[in-house]
Amino acid sequence: MTSGKDQGAWGPELADFAGRWGVARRIEDRLARAEGRFDGEAVFAPDGRGGLIYRETGELRLGDGPAFSAERSYLWRGAGGQIVVDFADGRPFHSFDPAAPAAHHLCVADDYDVRYDFAAWPDWQAEWTVRGPRKDYTMLSLYRRA
Repeated sequence: MTSGKDQGAWGPELADFAGRWGVARRIEDRLARAEGRFDGEAVFAPDGRGGLIYRETGELRLGDGPAFSAERSYLWRGAGGQIVVDFADGRPFHSFDPAAPAAHHLCVADDYDVRYDFAAWPDWQAEWTVRGPRKDYTMLSLYRRA
């Protein structure tokens, strides 16, 4: 764990994420007036270049619809005290300071804001708020070491 940047603030280092995590996600889609749920696993595995490959797999249920398999991947790496998160194809996504863990991503007309919470480490969470002309939802993902 890193220590004491902003008057005692701390956050995990990139290597602290390595391994398997259970993921429970709640989705509140305000436009569709529906809720969703994702239950699965996230694995942070070494990428061979000092970073981690994040791969998430599980079951997603949106509203009253049937459950289906879902997955996604990202690349996480450290850079200058920040954790940099890129899409699986290497395009930039966002970066954050583990001691002040919030970030913003603009995707065309949609605003993506994330706030990571490491206060209960090793359990942690990520809360995304997404707004745009065709999007208005919040996702809260809870991670527990598997």
